[in-house]
Amino acid sequence: MSLEKRARSFGQWLVLGSVVGAVCGVASAVFLYLLDMATDIRTRHEVIVYTLPLAGLAIGALYGRWGTPIRGGNNLVIDTVHEGDKQLPLRMAPMVLVGTVLTHLFGGSAGREGTAVQMGASLADAVAHRFRVSPATRRELLAAGIAGGFGSVFGTPIAGAVFGLEVVCVGRMGYEALVPALVASVVGDLVTRSLGIHHTPYPIPAALPLSPLVLGKWLVFGAVVALVAVVFVEGVHFIKKRLEKSVPSLPLRMALGGAAVVALWKLVGTSEYLGLGVPTIERAFVDPALPSSAFALKLLFTAITLGAGFLGGEVTPLFFVGAALGNVLARLLGLPLDLAAGVGLAALFGAAANTPLALSLMAVELLGAGVLPHVVIVTVTAYLLTGQRSIYPSQRIARLKHGGPLLSRLVPLRDVESPPGRSPPGAPPEE
Repeated sequence: MSLEKRARSFGQWLVLGSVVGAVCGVASAVFLYLLDMATDIRTRHEVIVYTLPLAGLAIGALYGRWGTPIRGGNNLVIDTVHEGDKQLPLRMAPMVLVGTVLTHLFGGSAGREGTAVQMGASLADAVAHRFRVSPATRRELLAAGIAGGFGSVFGTPIAGAVFGLEVVCVGRMGYEALVPALVASVVGDLVTRSLGIHHTPYPIPAALPLSPLVLGKWLVFGAVVALVAVVFVEGVHFIKKRLEKSVPSLPLRMALGGAAVVALWKLVGTSEYLGLGVPTIERAFVDPALPSSAFALKLLFTAITLGAGFLGGEVTPLFFVGAALGNVLARLLGLPLDLAAGVGLAALFGAAANTPLALSLMAVELLGAGVLPHVVIVTVTAYLLTGQRSIYPSQRIARLKHGGPLLSRLVPLRDVESPPGRSPPGAPPEE
């Protein structure tokens, strides 16, 4: 390729990536503003939590009437990146925004990354079709939309760029989309901040030299994180499948899930496990008296909320679970409390989403460079030990995590698990 063509290609990515980043940044700013309002209203008027089952009925009816084409959520986005057939419906952006804000307003335990990714991808696909780009360019813009949504909603543009490349295929990075993903994530973050959105600041842990003893502690830490990640992933999938089988009606499933959350809320006697739970995440960094059961209770609240079909994402609840788990493990293993909470915060989602690099970088952007060697060790360990599973079953995989030959094609994780004695789909025939 000549220098002129390379310059033209780079200019194209700067323009398209900036457009995608700008729309993602505006969408994230509106979303975060509304989310703060919803959280404030619920906090001041907690009686509203009793109506979560009714909210489930309403959201379920809304999605049953107009949301069938977008019910796949993040999995639909990943499938579209790989298959590239139909355009992501533009209605995905406003519908997932409204559904998530209502989920948080009435007390559902959910996150925000799923909403940001779906808004970013649907808006990016609209840009791709507006400019009539090639199928290859469209796929790269979809990755940029994922990056722009993720980076702008958390204020971590570098992690957002890497997440957009890493999340669509386990163990592979889509470097062909690197420039548009980076541009979209950086521009999206700048736009969101320029619109007055402020992200949660976390304590910067003191540096801890890496020694053989510390390394051993982190390996134990990583194994526990992997176990909790597996429980979360399998728990959400189990609840979702059982409810879909026994209760075909989406509004009724969501109403039942809402009732279960309300019952748990009254049983535990605290509102700490509703919504995002950011105050408890911050507490995990400094309070050695944080209840040891906090991580398990938040996991349960979130698994029921998401398994029942409520809107949102997994990142912030898993930040809560990971930070609270890190708080417990710090006391058991003799690790610094703030460092262990920060490592757990990033590592649990990195393992559950098969994005160890993105979440390691996210930890650096949130907590400073001193956390890097520790979070990489734990996140990679947990990523390997979770096996071929994910909160996103549509993620593709080309080679199983434990090694072996390349599969003959990219296989969705939902199709990887095979009965004993049989090879996974796409595996080359045995000689």
